[in-house]
Formats: sequence, C-alpha cells, structure tokens
Amino acid sequence: MLTIGQLAATAGVTVRAVRHYHQVGLLPEPERDASGYRRYPAQAAVDLIRIKTLADAGVPLSRVDALLHAQPAEFATAIGDIDAELERKIDQLAEYRHRIAELASGESLFLPAEVVALLDRMRGLGISEQRVRLERDAWVLLRALDAEAIPRRIEEKNAEFDDPETTRLYRAVDASVDWHPNDPRLDRLIDDLDAWEIAHTRDTTRSTALVASRIAESSPAWQRIVDALIHRAAQRACET
Repeated sequence: MLTIGQLAATAGVTVRAVRHYHQVGLLPEPERDASGYRRYPAQAAVDLIRIKTLADAGVPLSRVDALLHAQPAEFATAIGDIDAELERKIDQLAEYRHRIAELASGESLFLPAEVVALLDRMRGLGISEQRVRLERDAWVLLRALDAEAIPRRIEEKNAEFDDPETTRLYRAVDASVDWHPNDPRLDRLIDDLDAWEIAHTRDTTRSTALVASRIAESSPAWQRIVDALIHRAAQRACET
C-alpha cells in the first residue's frame, strides 16, 4: 500500500495533481485507515500512470475516464477523434502565428497598401505622428463603415496633399494640439479651416462624424475646432 506521496512519486506527478484527479473523478480516493492515512493499492499507481500518459499526450481530462474504460476498438476511434481535434487546433494556432507575424507590418494589417502609402506621404510632409495615427484610425473606421468610399477618398486625399495650403493647415492643426481652447490663435485657425471646408465641400456621413469625434477627443483645442466647424456648417445649411 502506498501513501499519496509515494503514489505521486511512482507516477512522476505531484501530490497536488493526484488530488486534482480525485476532484475531477479520474482516480478514486481511498478511505483513511485506522491511523488516519489514505493508503493506495498498486492498481491506483497503474491507473495514475495511465492517466498521466494520456494527459501528457494531449488528451483532455474530460475524455480520459472514457478512454481508461474503453474497449480496443472504442479506444482507437476515440484516439482518432482526439488526433483530428488536435490537428484542427494546430491549424488554428498556425493561423494565429501568421496573423501575429503580420502585426509586425503595422498599418498594412488593417489597411490597403494605398492608404499606408498615403500615411507615409503625410509623414514625409512633416505632419506629426500623432496626427498620422489619428488619420490611420479614421481610415480604419471608414473601412468598417463605408469600404466602397475608400478609393474615392484616397484620390481626394492625395489631391489635397498636392495643395500647399492643405499641408499648411495640417501642420497648423498639429501645432495647436496643446493650446488652451480659449487661445485666440484658434480663432484664426478656425477661420482658415472653415474657408478650406467651404472650398472643399463634401457630404457629411456617419463615418466622417466618427472621424471628427476621434480627432476631437485627442485635444481640447481640437475639440473646439471641430465643434466650431460643425456649428458653422450647420448654420450654412440653415441659410440655404
């Protein structure tokens, strides 16, 4: 007869593992003897070794008990099923690894190559990385909400960055990120941006509203800019 420590050592597991197998019903727990110890027969050691062998092979504990009591044909069928399940998991993990590797490519994981090139163009024009990241988020939102609009917007954006005034305004907005919302310099910047908006009128959609919200939440000064431009656009709409 074996103590729990001797049983665990025989099978090459921990005492904690033996107790876990008791809890999940894989290994019967003997009654205590007169001296207060639990004593295990040799069969318990055999069963424990079989449990450990199956578990080490990747068999889920929920299926170990059935395999321990299965006939040879049933055992072979069950092992085949488990092998197929493990194969599916391997394929899934391989896909996860592929996607993790793609993360190294950064923006290209989420966006078309043409958009990534546009973001790189913004960097080359001296637009801040913070603003580029917000632009990236805007494209992610646009792709989710109105993917068909992406080619048109790419064309529009490239045309805008061909315009020195547009580039100047992007840099000016960058510079205002840390300004106080009541900074008088914002008044002139809002006027300039509003004039640009009038000259480049586009339809307001759910996606553009979300983009504006995403930009505004990054800076109190930018929040004031966005609010002011939305208010002025609404006023013009009422006047027409």
